[in-house]
Amino acid sequence: MSQVKVYGADWCSMTQQTLSYLDEKNVPYDYVNIEKDDRAREWVKRQNEGKERKPTLDVGGEILSEPSDSELESVLRRKHVVG
Repeated sequence: MSQVKVYGADWCSMTQQTLSYLDEKNVPYDYVNIEKDDRAREWVKRQNEGKERKPTLDVGGEILSEPSDSELESVLRRKHVVG
């Protein structure tokens, strides 16, 4: 299991942008399509005051909702996922 977990939907452009960014940085991650996993969907809603914000990420225990690339980069560096 990687330190980065991405919860999103295959059709969501923001989810796809985040996955592409992680791929470009060679960051290993686990992806969960919340449209196929009801428990994951409920977890996302709990993290976002009842809203299905996609993507929602768990980076070493820090939760990010719809992060920009720069926000994600900052957390990845802080959590020592990237150098």
